Amino acid sequence: MRKIFVYTLCLLTLFLLSPTTGLAQTANAPSHTGHIMIPRSSIAQPDDAGVNAHTNIRMWVPENGQFGRAAQPQELPPFAGFFFETPASIACVYHLVNENAPPFDHSCNPNVTTQNPTGGGGAIALVEAFDDQTAAADLATFSAQFGLPAANLTIVFANGTQPTMTSPGPDPSGGSELETSLDIEWAHAMAPNAKIFLVEAKNLGLGNLFNAAILASRLVAANGGGEVSMSFGTGEFTQETEFDVDFTTPGVVYFASAGDSPGVIYPSASPNVISAGGTTLSRNSTTGAFELENTWQDAGGGPSQVEPRPAFQNIVRSVVGNFRGTPDLSFDSNPNTGVWVFDSNPVFGTGWFVVGGTSVAAPALAGIVNAAGRFRTSSQAENTEIYNNVFDPAAFNDIQFGTCGLNIGSFAVFGWDFCTGVGSDRGYFGK
Repeated sequence: MRKIFVYTLCLLTLFLLSPTTGLAQTANAPSHTGHIMIPRSSIAQPDDAGVNAHTNIRMWVPENGQFGRAAQPQELPPFAGFFFETPASIACVYHLVNENAPPFDHSCNPNVTTQNPTGGGGAIALVEAFDDQTAAADLATFSAQFGLPAANLTIVFANGTQPTMTSPGPDPSGGSELETSLDIEWAHAMAPNAKIFLVEAKNLGLGNLFNAAILASRLVAANGGGEVSMSFGTGEFTQETEFDVDFTTPGVVYFASAGDSPGVIYPSASPNVISAGGTTLSRNSTTGAFELENTWQDAGGGPSQVEPRPAFQNIVRSVVGNFRGTPDLSFDSNPNTGVWVFDSNPVFGTGWFVVGGTSVAAPALAGIVNAAGRFRTSSQAENTEIYNNVFDPAAFNDIQFGTCGLNIGSFAVFGWDFCTGVGSDRGYFGK
């Protein structure tokens, strides 16, 4: 009898833990409680600074397993009852749609509003590590779900600063694949008419990523100008200024994630990029109505230890001192208020994910600036425009609530601060 009981218990355990049954298949009714998971690709390792980069993503995971494939009708979130962000809800919060065009839901509830951003031109290149073999199909699923037009996507493998036919191969951690889906989907969501280039480096080695960024720059410049987005980062290192020249191709504006922990990372610290920081979107837990944007305490930011203050930050010299301050501009990045992403992931499974981290900010802000249509000649020119409008409520949402930084010692204040820079986006003016 004891043997029968043990055998039955073993079968039950295998059933519950099986990737095709039990808890892993509760996607039709995902839990409304969850926890934050950080993929291995986003965990900086000792001695990585100046050698290897890490991604900047965090996942909100339901307690009873992944969301899975199930979906509501097009243009709505894939699962009902959650208030995570869609292209339309972000467009509502950041004033990227015509508020006078009916119907318009002024609560910006993700389960109601369906007006997506429009526009875009030229090109946006996303620099990624490893090869996401299902990137095109995942982007098509994302676009169909939210009623976005089909993307004009080109995938390029980087061999140094040149294209190659040889695939870099997958990331065994699964983190880079999720990063890639996030980046191309949200760049396309914010600028649906821009050409999208996915430029894949061999791995997260800085040399490979920077060479891929150079190739990405050439592709963008040759296709009408636009933006290069880099969601990776590494700890600051004394020789970093030698790489700043990699982000100076004429007609290209560069974006880099500010990081998902207090302090400064590179290339976010470069004066030749727009440092993309993170915020939190607070919603009413019952109605889903947008109520307030405040800081994300885990967002990166602070004074660089290496890069001197660039001219465009002279207006905030009293805050940054003699060194480059980050971030410049921010976007919703808290995984508890994350965005929907579809990914066929070799480690985490295929389906919908809720993703946060400043890896959301870099491609999304690149898309918004692209859709603004000014196509500045350089990141310096773009940042000059941003800082010239630092106090203009028609250009930016000035975040004045919350804290961040080392020892949580930085505060959101009127104007520029180390938590969110000039604040978050408000429409297309001043960019």
